[in-house]
Amino acid sequence: MNTELTKFDILYRDIFDSSKSFNFLEGKQPHPLNIFYDDDGLHFEVACTGLTKDDVEIKVEDNTLQILYDKPEEEEFHKGTIHRGLSKKSFKLAYRIAPKYDLGKINASLNNGLLEITIGLAEEAKPKTIKIK
Repeated sequence: MNTELTKFDILYRDIFDSSKSFNFLEGKQPHPLNIFYDDDGLHFEVACTGLTKDDVEIKVEDNTLQILYDKPEEEEFHKGTIHRGLSKKSFKLAYRIAPKYDLGKINASLNNGLLEITIGLAEEAKPKTIKIK
C-alpha cells in the first residue's frame, strides 16, 4: 500500500485547512453581475439584494462607470442567532467604457434586488445607411 501523498491529495487537504495560506473558501469572491450588449447599448445587471436605490451610488468619470455600495457599521447579532449566512458587503465596481457608448445616455433602475444599468450607443456608432450617388 502506497501511503505517499500526491500533489492532488495535498491540494485537497489544504483547501479545507484554514491554517494553510491557500484556502479559496475564505478568499474574496467577485460581486455577482452580468454584462452584455445588444442593439440598444451596453447593459449591466448587478445583484443588490436587500439594498435600496439610496444605498447604491453610480458615478461616471473619465470614461469609467463606477457602481458603489459602502456598508454601514456592522449590525449587532440578535441574541438568539443560530446561523448568519446573509450579509450585505461593500463593493466598488469600475469599468472603462468604450467610446462607442454615450455615457450621457445612462438609465438605471433597481427592482427586486437587481440593479439594471443601460448605456446607449453614441450617435456615431449607430449603423448608418449610405445613399449611393
